[in-house]
Amino acid sequence: MNDRRWLRVTHETSYAYDEPVELAHHVACLSPRDTANQVVRDWRLTITPSPDGGMEVRDRLSLDAWGNARLVFSHAQVHDKLTVSSVFEAGITAAPPPDEAASPPWEEVAEALRYRAGAVHSEAVEFTLASLFAPRDAALAAFAREAFRPGVPVATGALALMRQIHKQFKYEPAATHVNTRAPEALALKRGVCQDFAHVMIGACRSLGLAAGYVSGYLLTQPPPGKPRLIGADASHAWVAVWCPHHGWIALDPTNNVQAGLDHVTLAWGRDYADVAPLRGVIRGGGRAEPRVAVTVEPLS
Repeated sequence: MNDRRWLRVTHETSYAYDEPVELAHHVACLSPRDTANQVVRDWRLTITPSPDGGMEVRDRLSLDAWGNARLVFSHAQVHDKLTVSSVFEAGITAAPPPDEAASPPWEEVAEALRYRAGAVHSEAVEFTLASLFAPRDAALAAFAREAFRPGVPVATGALALMRQIHKQFKYEPAATHVNTRAPEALALKRGVCQDFAHVMIGACRSLGLAAGYVSGYLLTQPPPGKPRLIGADASHAWVAVWCPHHGWIALDPTNNVQAGLDHVTLAWGRDYADVAPLRGVIRGGGRAEPRVAVTVEPLS
């Protein structure tokens, strides 16, 4: 397609352990997804040292409940460093803006999504339920009602909530940590993209609407006249809100935009806990903070 934009993503995570690691088990959620607006090619995952059983990655992938491909790998050999590098190219087309006039009132959508025992439910119903980082909460519901006023179309309310979070919250990396939940982030009114996304998801769910967490990458623009720096980009997160007649609408409250040609989708789930790029348990190792370097660059 002529209107498809191609981006190359390099995501490298490395650990230099204080003490030798005797045994390790890890789960990687680093296989990018093909979607209606994204085509993936040439994905390569490199792990050093090589995991037990070799590195036939594609033969060892398994799908989780949301269709994300995961790799489970282990190291029984002693090691003091670990590097996991994912490289791929993504061709992206922009989703059309939602037709707000064709979107039903949010109350009608919430009622249709309400869980009823024994009924046949759409996939969206699961995303109305509370999760670890994005629970249903009275404060989140009150915050959501500033955008979802009575009779407002669900798409209109979702766009208004995105703008509301962007306006009222301050992007401040040191204010939160990886385990901060939506109610705490709401009280702080500050945080990072993960927090912005969790607040929006929790606010929607607290009104009975369906919203999910999307992990991925964002092409950031260097300052005018400055070169693009290798490793200077970052993992990113945004939100998908369910709207009848549209499906899932991808919205980025951190940047106050509909996800578009700069957004590369990696995985999606109920919240960050479902799609953490790399997690594991080790014996030994001491204290070691990961070093993460992400580069997103346009292909000519």
